[in-house]
Amino acid sequence: MQNNDPYQLSAEKAFDPPPGFAERMKYLGPGFILSASIVGSGELIATTYLGAQAGFILFWVVIMSCLVKVAVQLEFGKHAIHSGKTTMQSFNDLPGPKFGKANWSIWLWLAIMLLKMLQVGGIIGLVAMLLAKLGGPEAMWVGLLVIAVALIVRGGFYRPIEKWSLIMIGLFTVFTVVSLISLQWTPMAISWYQVSSGLSFSIPDKESLLVALAVFGIVGVGGDEIMAYNYWLIEKGYAANTGPREDTEAWNQRAKGWISVMYWDALLALAAYTIVTAVFYMLGAAVLHSQSLLPEKDKVIDVLAKIYTDSLGSWALPFFLVGAFVVLFSTLLAALAAWTRLFSDAFGQIGVLNFRDLKERHRWIGILSWVIPSIWGICYLFMKAPAAMVLIGGAATTAILLIVVFATVIMRYCWLPTSLKPSRVYDVILVISMLAIAFVGVWVFYNTIKKTTTAEAPPAAEEPAEG
Repeated sequence: MQNNDPYQLSAEKAFDPPPGFAERMKYLGPGFILSASIVGSGELIATTYLGAQAGFILFWVVIMSCLVKVAVQLEFGKHAIHSGKTTMQSFNDLPGPKFGKANWSIWLWLAIMLLKMLQVGGIIGLVAMLLAKLGGPEAMWVGLLVIAVALIVRGGFYRPIEKWSLIMIGLFTVFTVVSLISLQWTPMAISWYQVSSGLSFSIPDKESLLVALAVFGIVGVGGDEIMAYNYWLIEKGYAANTGPREDTEAWNQRAKGWISVMYWDALLALAAYTIVTAVFYMLGAAVLHSQSLLPEKDKVIDVLAKIYTDSLGSWALPFFLVGAFVVLFSTLLAALAAWTRLFSDAFGQIGVLNFRDLKERHRWIGILSWVIPSIWGICYLFMKAPAAMVLIGGAATTAILLIVVFATVIMRYCWLPTSLKPSRVYDVILVISMLAIAFVGVWVFYNTIKKTTTAEAPPAAEEPAEG
């Protein structure tokens, strides 16, 4: 059974990637699993919220958040392919102190993930709000969702997750694009002036900017999606197909070939979720901002529905409810599938289990498939503020991105085999990407601390009025 484990590399499993483009397309999929996770929390909620609050002025932020992080994702994927190591195994090799058996970066990631629980808790709450419209209390639907997602993911297998993700993301994307096109025949039609104003790199008021920085972390591939990408690449067979590292020309060519396939996977997924991001932002800016509506608290679903009903008509409401359920449920599915692997691997590095053992890994994935969504559900039932929970998770994602950037520097400049070093143009793009992520990450923390300090400071005493 171990021989069929994609995490176990052997020379017998290695083979060259197919030469033709059409044949290589059969090996795509890992990037689209990430897209399923991205669209639910990032696009439907956070991107639309930002458009509703700021209007078109921050269109450039969401586009940049999609484009700027993909180079880091590619570097992570490249490391998984040539080394066969998972994300947490790679983190455990990073420079710096270890506490017990695990590197500091793993412990820090575990701490940050406590806030990320709120993000997906907000999503499970939104799905429960949708289903509650059919009848029954939200708490009941939260419980049923926890059970449903756990049952699907507990098997721990790659292909069903990939298939569900592709189908779900495709259906809702088509529906949303049709809504944007239909908007052009309404009084809220989008003009080129509005779009160009959003691409002028203008800076809005401070409140919108802070939301934008949180959205930067969550829109496009976030830190946790970049970390999860390696597991999907390995389970798709990229590392096993490349084979254990050898100092031979045959291995170099195999590695370059599978890295090239990975590039196509990541870039086509990038194109898909960037288009969806742009569509959601424009709908939020055109429909919701013009009416001063924000998708908040218990009004999230009703407000989001307006980007479809105001463009297509009231008949679109049931289609929106079905589509929103599909895309949000796919986010829960993709997130849980990724988190069960990440947490199992992290616990393996700490010494709780042997992640490389197939039976033990599947057993822990099964256990965490129940534990993690239960925590999501409890978080929502405690807070019941889904939009705020998602934005808090976005800020946490930005923090994870800082760890990811540090790991990327080591992967590229310390661990990458000389035979696989990229072009100078690629390196320039990678450096720009890492600097942009680092800048935003530091900015978010600075403003968060500053805002907290200001909020806690006692107000100045008013001077008595004269006369």
